[in-house]
Amino acid sequence: MATREEEKPAPMSTVEAGRKGGSVVRDKYGGEYYRQIGKKGGTALKEKRGSEYYRQIAQKGGQANVTKYGPAHFSEMGKKGGNATKARQDPDFYSRIGKLGGAARRRKKAEAQE
Repeated sequence: MATREEEKPAPMSTVEAGRKGGSVVRDKYGGEYYRQIGKKGGTALKEKRGSEYYRQIAQKGGQANVTKYGPAHFSEMGKKGGNATKARQDPDFYSRIGKLGGAARRRKKAEAQE
């Protein structure tokens, strides 16, 4: 005859249950499965709400981050990113991309005048 401890499994938190279930699904279907269902969900949401929805939620998220971290944080992050790019690229990188940007601006201006 089974004892009381064998009859009832130990209680599990929601987090533990989710982790366990996620691991079982990952082991059964693989990581690609999550990418596929994420893509399906994103496509369905875009069809349902439109691309304007993404602009709105991005704007809300950006405002929340400005409120949380302040403008100085973004200035610092921009400098870090710029320095990392500068270290990764050759000395002529900024000259090349500047010319590309200028050419694009000239093309846009010419198209607007036509």
